[in-house]
Amino acid sequence: MKLKEKMQWLTSRNTGILATNFYNLETLHGELKAARELGQPLILQLTSSSIDYMGLGTAVNAVRSGLEEYGVEGWLHLDHGGSVEIVQACLDAGFDSVMIDGSELPFEENIRITKEVVKRAASYHANVEAELGYVAKLGQSVTHTGFTQVAEAKTFVEETGVDALAVAIGTSHGFYKEEPALQFDLLADIHAHIDAVLVLHGSSGVPEVQLRKAISLGICKVNLATEIKNIFMKTLQTILRDTQEIDLRKVFPQATESVTLLVKEKLLVMQNN
Repeated sequence: MKLKEKMQWLTSRNTGILATNFYNLETLHGELKAARELGQPLILQLTSSSIDYMGLGTAVNAVRSGLEEYGVEGWLHLDHGGSVEIVQACLDAGFDSVMIDGSELPFEENIRITKEVVKRAASYHANVEAELGYVAKLGQSVTHTGFTQVAEAKTFVEETGVDALAVAIGTSHGFYKEEPALQFDLLADIHAHIDAVLVLHGSSGVPEVQLRKAISLGICKVNLATEIKNIFMKTLQTILRDTQEIDLRKVFPQATESVTLLVKEKLLVMQNN
C-alpha cells in the first residue's frame, strides 16, 4: 500500500502512525525490531544531514533490506528537505515520501516551492509533506509562537495539492524545558477544514496523554527523533564508562536494544489510541 493511502486510511479511523528518524544501522535495526515485535507499520526518516553521513544509496539499501529482513510494513521518508534538489535526489533514489520544508519562507514562496515538489513527486507516486507555521528547530527560540492558521492552511492545501501537512500547534524540535501545552481546539479546527493528512513534529517529550488526544483530533503521522539519538548515545556513554571492551559488536547491541524499548513504548501509543 502506498504511504498516502495508508495515512488516509489511518486518519479515517482516528489512529496514527509513528515516523522514526534513524542515524546509523544500529538505530535503524532497533526501530525495525520494535515494529516487528508489535506487528506495527513504521515510517523510517532521513534528514539531509543523515543522508550526508550515511550516503544516499547506502541508506536506501539499508532500509529496503531491513524492511524485508524484519518483515515490517514500512516506508522511507525524507524529513525536512530544504530544497527541490534534495527532494529530487530522494525521489530518484526511490523514497516513498518526501518533505519540502518551506515553513520559514514567505507564505507565497512556501506555496510555490511545495507546488513544484508535488508536481515532481506525481510521476513517482510519492507522498509529499509540507509544513506551515513555526515549529522551533534545534537552536531556535521556543518562546516565539507562530501557530498554523486555519484559513492559511486551507488555502495552502488547496493551492499546492500537498498530501500531508505538518502543523504548528505548540510543539518544538528537541527536548522541552517545561511540559508543552498543545492547542487542541486549533488542531480540531484545522482538521475540520482541510483534506490533507496532519503531521506532528517535535513529539519527543510530549506526554502520552497529549499525544493520544492529538491523534484523536486528527494527527496521523507522529515524528520521533530527538529521544532516539539521545537514548542511543546515553546508553553508550553509560556502558563505556564501566568497560574496557573494544569490540563494538558487543557494545552497540545494548544501545540498539534501548532504542527498541523506546520505540515500542511510542508504538503502543499509536496502537492503543
